[in-house]
Amino acid sequence: MTLATLNRRQFTALLGASAALPMAATAAAPAFFDHGLAPEFTGIDQWLNSPALTMAGLRGKVVLVDFWTYSCINCLRTLPYVNRWAEKYGGQGLVVVGVHTPEFAFERSTPNVQTAMKRFGVKHPVAQDNRYATWRAYSNQYWPAEYLVDKRGRIVRKHFGEGGYAEMEEAIRTLLAQPA
Repeated sequence: MTLATLNRRQFTALLGASAALPMAATAAAPAFFDHGLAPEFTGIDQWLNSPALTMAGLRGKVVLVDFWTYSCINCLRTLPYVNRWAEKYGGQGLVVVGVHTPEFAFERSTPNVQTAMKRFGVKHPVAQDNRYATWRAYSNQYWPAEYLVDKRGRIVRKHFGEGGYAEMEEAIRTLLAQPA
């Protein structure tokens, strides 16, 4: 088929397809932005599944800070992805830290949080932030909210709400592949 034998529709379709190729090639590369140094975990009432962690102690690791609460449906829909990333990439240098910040009074109960963690298969460290101290340190406003921290301790990606799972996983893989 030569250009002379193409009709207008075929030419338009071919042109559109060829124009999309460069975009498809670059779409997979995650965008990172420097949102500053990740705040320390502050005013934590209790650590679950882990001794107390600090951002300073996690330098050299990729850290995913996940703000959630167990009665938030959007959080519950996100948890399987967060759990999978913790399991899949934990041995490669990813540390997932859940920050359980309650929306309702009954979510402040440590036994209730532990029951929910067991029910939803949460095995990664969880900081119980009943007083919203870490929530405020991150200037967070949403459940769920993910903050991806690079090996230097800087927040390089934020995501609020559901979705964006493939993009977040690609960002995690990219950061893990970078030197410390």
